[in-house]
Amino acid sequence: MKQLLEFFPLIVFFIVYKMYDIYMASGALIAATAIMLVIYYCVYKRIEKSHLITFLAVVVFGGLTVALHNDVFIKWKVTVIYTLFTVILLVSQFGFKAPVVKKMLGKEIVLPERVWNRINLAWAVFFAICAISNLYVAFWLSQQIWVDFKVFGLFGATLLFTIGTVVYIYRYLPKETADQNKD
Repeated sequence: MKQLLEFFPLIVFFIVYKMYDIYMASGALIAATAIMLVIYYCVYKRIEKSHLITFLAVVVFGGLTVALHNDVFIKWKVTVIYTLFTVILLVSQFGFKAPVVKKMLGKEIVLPERVWNRINLAWAVFFAICAISNLYVAFWLSQQIWVDFKVFGLFGATLLFTIGTVVYIYRYLPKETADQNKD
């Protein structure tokens, strides 16, 4: 449910882009992200740091896109966010010896430390690849292809990577936890 709520602004962006243009879509993205934060807070009584980072980036880059009527800013937003996530994951693991992924999921799932480190590093590499891929698609291909890539390509890749992570985690769950999950 959380994942679907997080993709609500992206869906709004895509629909408005198809109906109007990148500038209207950028404004709609700002509004939809704000609405998503409000809904998220009402349902879960908290807001994730990643949501705040994303919202700030959407406001800054989306706002610049609308104000300056230049799509370069909204194209950079994706790379900036994924790069920030990459840096946060790497610094948490190698600088503080406390992987962010473990902090996010460690209360719900018990895994060996080496598994948390692998998952954290895998997500850092995934986000780095997404950031670099976005740069290529945004600045070497058409705007239409970039929008499709942003909405479907990155969403699909994230979904597949999430499923892969769950499959990987499942292998390391204690036997009784894995049996409970089957019921």
